[in-house]
Amino acid sequence: MITFVPTIFVVALAAYLLSRSVRILREYDRGVVFVLGRFWKVKGPGLVLLLPLIQQMVRVGLRTVVMDVPSQDVISKDNVSVKVSAVVYFRVIDPKLAIIAVEDYLLAINQLSQTTLRSVLGQHDLDEMLSARNQLNADIQTILDEHTDAWGIKVSNVEIKRVDLDESMIRAIARQAEAERERRAKVIYADGELQASGKFLEAAQVLSAIPEAMQLRYLQTLSQIAGDKTSTIVFPFPLDWIREFQKKTPPPPPGNP
Repeated sequence: MITFVPTIFVVALAAYLLSRSVRILREYDRGVVFVLGRFWKVKGPGLVLLLPLIQQMVRVGLRTVVMDVPSQDVISKDNVSVKVSAVVYFRVIDPKLAIIAVEDYLLAINQLSQTTLRSVLGQHDLDEMLSARNQLNADIQTILDEHTDAWGIKVSNVEIKRVDLDESMIRAIARQAEAERERRAKVIYADGELQASGKFLEAAQVLSAIPEAMQLRYLQTLSQIAGDKTSTIVFPFPLDWIREFQKKTPPPPPGNP
């Protein structure tokens, strides 16, 4: 019994030291190894052996991380209050810097993304936030990538998810869009009237140059009127015929009223 207790203790100690000294890293993981608190090397993937109590390892993932940026209150350049949310895609490219250069790179990127989002969008008008998202995404991604480069992190993409407006602003935008549609309709109608007036002018010039064409047009008009189911038909009479009739009719004698 006396020898049995130390045996159990030795086995437990050996199992503990083995669990502390053997690490298995997946293909997308790396281990930052420290020796007595000083950086030694980056190891992995696969089997990694450590000296217990002397070497310590911090596991770092190399896969792309998708981080949601919480909704931020932003005041645009034209003094419109909006709520903007975004998503950031990044990955660790230097495990050593990601562990040594910053205490918590996930928290650091989250806070930096929030401040950068407010700073960049605050320099643009509301119309640009709604219509030029690709350019805004590229600007935010460039700024984040410059700051996180010292942390061994690469920001690959930034996407603005939502731009939420107040109800009053939504109604104002709807009225503006309706007014814009009415303006375009009036412009299109005016252009059509201008083009039609030009065609009418050309037709009048052709009809005045060729009297026979005017007579054919007159007969065509009579045919269209006769086809209508109306109780009263007014026949238009050309002014040229009236003038010819006045020329051929002799004036009355001076003594007759």
